Amino acid sequence: MNGTLASLDEARAVAAAVGESRARVAICPPTPLIAAMSAALRGSAVLVGAQDCHCEPSGAFTGDVSAEMLAEAGARLVILGHSERRAGHGETDALVAGKVAAAVRAGLEPIVCVGETLDERKAGDALKVVTGQVRGSLPRELDRRAFSVAYEPVWAIGTGLTPTIAEIEEMHVAIRHVIVELFGAQDGATVPILYGGSVKPSNAAEILHAAEVGGALVGGASLKAADFLGIINAL
Repeated sequence: MNGTLASLDEARAVAAAVGESRARVAICPPTPLIAAMSAALRGSAVLVGAQDCHCEPSGAFTGDVSAEMLAEAGARLVILGHSERRAGHGETDALVAGKVAAAVRAGLEPIVCVGETLDERKAGDALKVVTGQVRGSLPRELDRRAFSVAYEPVWAIGTGLTPTIAEIEEMHVAIRHVIVELFGAQDGATVPILYGGSVKPSNAAEILHAAEVGGALVGGASLKAADFLGIINAL
């Protein structure tokens, strides 16, 4: 929940600098900014996404936004199951899977988030928790569709803490195994697995070159063009 119309200048600065980048870049602003940002970035290499959607295309759901509405506003992607939605709004794997199916129905590309808490990691349950979330949050509607999975250790978000590269690789390899199990060796092998959790210019290169890390889901460091570009250029 960051950004106003004045933030569009930061987005334009990113778009102006990534024309020759090897990275696929998207910015997912709050819903009220999607249409304005889509217009501001039209013709650039930067995609625009959303941060959440409702399972239904319409109805008596005051305050909610459907995937179809997001697509009409100019969104191409949508983040679903973010740890802050799971923790702050009680979203279950089943609800996330319903939202993913809704995104596919509307032609949006889902970014499906999974991740463990510090207590779950300390208890030795991190792999079990995360692989369970992957199985429960990826519906069959994703078969032969473009999507990505974002691993975000909850304890690393906004804390400045980051797992070791070995811990990141272990989790990403485990996630890959589940995706292949669900969607087959050929399709499952190409789904990007993003890392999210205190990614910043100073650690981006090491993380992005780790095994099975196919990109980054960037939080606070994406609010300023200079910081975001430092991460993009680390690829």
